[in-house]
Amino acid sequence: MTNQLKYLEGEISNLKSQSLYNWPRTLDGANKAVCIYDGKEVINLSANNYLGLCDHPKLIERAIEYTKKYGAGPGAVRTIAGSMKIHLDLEAKIADFKHCEACLLYQSGYTANAGTSAAILDKESIVYSDQLNHASIIDGIRISGCDKGIFNHSDINHLTQLIEENKVKPHKRSLLVTDGVFSMDGDIAKLPELVNIAEKYGLILMIDDAHSSGVLGSHGRGTVDHYKLHGKVDIQVGTLSKAIGVLGGYVVGTKALVDWLMNRGRPILFSTSLPPAAVGAVDAAFDLLIESDELQKTMWKNREYWVKGLKDAGFNTGNSATPIVPIIAGENERAVKLSRRLFEEGVFAQSIVFPTVPKGTARVRTIITAKHAPKILDKALDVFKKVGKELGII
Repeated sequence: MTNQLKYLEGEISNLKSQSLYNWPRTLDGANKAVCIYDGKEVINLSANNYLGLCDHPKLIERAIEYTKKYGAGPGAVRTIAGSMKIHLDLEAKIADFKHCEACLLYQSGYTANAGTSAAILDKESIVYSDQLNHASIIDGIRISGCDKGIFNHSDINHLTQLIEENKVKPHKRSLLVTDGVFSMDGDIAKLPELVNIAEKYGLILMIDDAHSSGVLGSHGRGTVDHYKLHGKVDIQVGTLSKAIGVLGGYVVGTKALVDWLMNRGRPILFSTSLPPAAVGAVDAAFDLLIESDELQKTMWKNREYWVKGLKDAGFNTGNSATPIVPIIAGENERAVKLSRRLFEEGVFAQSIVFPTVPKGTARVRTIITAKHAPKILDKALDVFKKVGKELGII
């Protein structure tokens, strides 16, 4: 064994000295509103399990059913021998749910975003991307090698300025891409304004609904439905691992888009398709969304209760307009200490620090679900108030 990787020890020390080092806590059991992390029972405010579907009996039942009937794995990538009828059936269900022509399943939301951007852009293209878009969008853009116009977060004037500046250099195609709900601040994209910009300048419009699916719109149909802009957005990307509670991602749009991605989307071409257990559980989750919006309504009620409690206590929740509710602490060290003390007192709220968020805006990010009943949130609020006063945050 050589010592060529010895340098990593120093790099890790540097991360620790800047309060940037992280090793994930270990979950023992199902992901719930109250569960066991690192052997300690805590109120879980860190999971993306918006509707509480991770351990829903119907999802578990159908996962078992599909595994028994179709096996543990598909055996190949979609384009060789791993395209199963259950994949096609689920894609049809999601496309209908989203009021789109076609859908394509991916192994994760990350691969859906990165694979789509890379497949529709090239070196003769340009992309206009919100400054706070998810890393998966950014990575897909980098892979494509296209020109970039990164506009200030939700700044329509800056976006327009960049487009006008780039008109002097012709591009084969132009893409405008945004998150639907931004994962660190919990604010919602200004989609009506973006649609107007896309129509005015002839841009392809793409939205990442990772934190919107199951959260915004009628029965959780997402940002496009939230704003009643069906038919105005060319590409919608989503994940099946947050509100849906399982694993995977999807892209919806025209049949031509899906055909192209099936033939040129590298995650589809070079990675095995979703296993039957995941397909079954996701199928059951969409059945629940279609049947009722009660879980979604409960999630929103819990969110409003939580935000009011935090604001009444004097916490800064930033620009949150969704169940993603940050508590701004300031510097990295302070946010890390806040997260650690909360955990010691029985609340798991993960710290988010620079460079994931801008300097001076380090925070703990809380995510409220349908399973966070007011009595659970009251306990969490008591802990936040105690620790917030101890650290001088309130």
